[in-house]
This record gives sequence, structure tokens and C-alpha cells, in this order.
Amino acid sequence: MPPRQDEDSEKMNLIIAQNAGVDISKDFLDVAIHPAGQTTRFTNDATGLRALIKYLAPHQVARVVFEATGAYHRLFERTLAEAGLPMVKVNPRQARRFAEASGKLAKTDRCDAAMLARMGPALELQPRPVAGKTLDEMKELLNARDALIADRVAALTRQKTALSALIKRQIAARLRQIEAQIEAIDKKQKELRTADAGIQRQFEILDSIPGVGEVTANVLIVEMPELGDLDQGQAASLAGLAPIANDSGKSQGKRSIRGGRARVRNALYMAALSAVRFYPACKAKYDAMIKAGKLAKVALVAIMRKLLIVANALLRDKRLWTPGPVLKNA
Repeated sequence: MPPRQDEDSEKMNLIIAQNAGVDISKDFLDVAIHPAGQTTRFTNDATGLRALIKYLAPHQVARVVFEATGAYHRLFERTLAEAGLPMVKVNPRQARRFAEASGKLAKTDRCDAAMLARMGPALELQPRPVAGKTLDEMKELLNARDALIADRVAALTRQKTALSALIKRQIAARLRQIEAQIEAIDKKQKELRTADAGIQRQFEILDSIPGVGEVTANVLIVEMPELGDLDQGQAASLAGLAPIANDSGKSQGKRSIRGGRARVRNALYMAALSAVRFYPACKAKYDAMIKAGKLAKVALVAIMRKLLIVANALLRDKRLWTPGPVLKNA
């Protein structure tokens, strides 16, 4: 008697690596298994996550692919990581472009889950370790700090045009409150760092680099935990600082940068401004590029890339910055 169809399917599942795609919303987790073709839904809470882990266990998935969705994916990511499942977090824009390139224009939770499941093996996405709880808390504090900085800019703008004495007093009080809250966040960041010997050492290494101060070091630790395990090109690409070619035939277009991690670039921009002012090697490189006809923003991007490559090299070697060939040849 020939084997039943469901038995054949079970044997195929054992041979072919399965990939899970999970579309995360506030209330639900839509799950698709590829190439098995199975779909299901769980609630986005502790009960639903336990059921999801139990559901995935027999599939022996090679990767679980999901989009970064802010607050909604945090519990999901932490719980599945603790269960030992291989996780791949992707940028929503990258996921949407993959769907469009695949000819899948429909957008529903189930379609998105299936698309993510196919995206994993198609692009050979590699699972990465999930950041620890300390880094999660530090990232939340960074988000809050950025929001406070934006509030401060808005308040200072209003202060310039305010006519009412009452409004002026309220704005002044709000500015004092913002400064106090930023100070409290910086204090808490320091407490979290010093409580973790590994993170504190990373901070000391980054803080030793000319131009890199406390805020930039915090950003690099939180937003680029891969630093120290990358080559130069990978580090620059992740930060969106690698020049992208724009050539066709004999035509050579202008190189440009785009994509990557915006917060890292913003922090390195401020670090580069400081390095150009106060560190002779960076100032010499910047001046040489300007003399050669490069735009100021192009020269600054080069300094940003130099600082990032130096940070990656020092974290790899686990040593503080000292003047020498690492910075010179970066």
C-alpha cells in the first residue's frame, strides 16, 4: 500500500528546512510556515506566545522572520529568544520592497506573514542574537531622550515668538522640566552601564575615541551591538555610511549614502564635527578633502565613516584608543 499523503508531507517537512514568518500587530500574531504552506493566528500576549512556541516546536524552523514594530514586537522578540528560536528582525520598508519585487501587491496580515516566511530563505537572512534586557532598557531611554530633545527645540522656537507673559513663564518652566528629565535619563543610562561590566568596558573604549562623547557612545552601544564583530565594509553599510555605486556602462554616477541606521549616523555626525575641530588627524583629513574640491558634507561623511571603523576595530581588539596606525589607516 502506498504511503498516505499526510505521511509524505511529514517526511518532506523533516527534509526541507521550514521558515516562519510572523506579522505582528497590537492584538494578534499571524503566522505562516514556508514551504509547508501552513497559516494560523495567535493573540499577542503571554498566552498566545506560549501557544506559538508550542506550535513551532515540531516544525524545527531555520528562522523566524518578523518586522520591527516598535512596542508591539518587544514581548514577542524577548519570549521567543528565551525559548531558543532563531530570530531575524527586518526593516518594514525592506520587507515591503521584497513583496513588491515578488509581485505580491496585496497587503493583509496573513499575506504579510507568508511574505516574511518566503523572504527568509530567499535572501538567506541570518539569525542574530537578541539584545539583552539592559540594552533594551537603554534603548527605551534613548528614545525618550530623543523625544525630549525634540520637545526642547520646539519650546525654544515658541519662546522666540511668545508675547504673553504667561506663555513665556510656561515655556521657561517646560524648558527647566525638560532639562531635568534629560539629566535623569543620562543618570539612569550611566547606572545601567556601570552595572554591566561588558557594556561599561564597551563604553570606555568608545568614549576614548576623539570626538566620541557619552551620548554617541550610548547610541553606538544600543543601536550597533554588532560592532566589534564586523569588517570595515559591513560596519559602514549597517550605518548607511558606505558609498553606493551608481554606474551604468561607461557612465559613472556620483556615489551616495542612504539607508542604514539613522540614529547612528546622527550621533556620528555630531562626533565628526567635534573631531574635526579638536583632533588634528581628523582636521587634516577634512581639510585635505576640502582642498581637493570635495563638498563639506562629503568630507564630514568620510570622518563619520573613519570614526565608525575605528570604533569597530577597537571593540574587536578590546582596547582603548591611542594615537597610531588604527586611526591613521581607517
